[in-house]
Amino acid sequence: MTDIPVVFLMGPTGAGKTATVFALSRLLAIEAISVDAAQIYRGLDIGTAKPTLGERRILPHGLIDIRSVAESYSAAAFCEDARRAIDAARRRGRVPVLVGGSNFYFRALEWGLPDIPASDAVMRAALMVELDAKGLPALYAELAERDPRRARAIAPTDPQRIVRALEIVRTLGRVPEVGKTPRSGRYVLLKFAVAPRERAELHRRIGLRFRRMLTRGLIEEAAWLFGQGLPVKAPALRLVGYRQVGEYLRDKIPYNGLVEQGSAATRQLAKRQLTWLRADPAVRWLDGDGPRAPEICATIIRDAIDAMGYGL
Repeated sequence: MTDIPVVFLMGPTGAGKTATVFALSRLLAIEAISVDAAQIYRGLDIGTAKPTLGERRILPHGLIDIRSVAESYSAAAFCEDARRAIDAARRRGRVPVLVGGSNFYFRALEWGLPDIPASDAVMRAALMVELDAKGLPALYAELAERDPRRARAIAPTDPQRIVRALEIVRTLGRVPEVGKTPRSGRYVLLKFAVAPRERAELHRRIGLRFRRMLTRGLIEEAAWLFGQGLPVKAPALRLVGYRQVGEYLRDKIPYNGLVEQGSAATRQLAKRQLTWLRADPAVRWLDGDGPRAPEICATIIRDAIDAMGYGL
């Protein structure tokens, strides 16, 4: 078991990660483990771009559909679940391939979580007053100045996470430190990121994919989500795509505006993902261009494992 490496297959949304992991499954005995803070939710299939049920019968994916939309999920819970799934795959003699776009989860699994203070009611109340008085852009600007790495991982439109991140920085008086030694020391990690060479190609794919989601029933799926009576701060309601459909359902934007805003929000998500990944020198980049890109990327991953002498 200790000889089997763990593969991180990362990349921006819409880059071709799912197609690559399926191509890899045709070359190696692998087990796919989802690293996606949206795909954990049951009932949210279209807007989270889950592999279909048919695809999952061919290649099961761990950590998909493990929470209801009324529940939350933390990075700490993900690390526990992911380690169990990794160890189970390795006991079965299969390569665990962690695939997804939630980069904070990948980092937490590799390096552990920073020691952060519990929520402070007084500090939180003060921040909420500031939020009302100054607006969210001002709070996000402060976070970007004081903890730029965390700011890059948070959408500028996400008040709950921005307020919490600022609360932590102000309470500590500094940026919370993560471990300097990887917590994944019992695993040999191979880290890959797949993405098209040109940003314009990624943007084209994102726009096309969002339109396809709409034709497949994203509006109906979002209407079901917003009909669950969830509190306004429920994490599921803030997901990219669903949030924009919610605006459309409340007649705040027209259909064309939904297409534009949903695509733009997804592009911003992809930008944050790319910025995060480019800061990691251990990531090996794979070219996601061309119709045969998934097979080519999968072959590169297989060869990297073979070159390490694992003989899988």
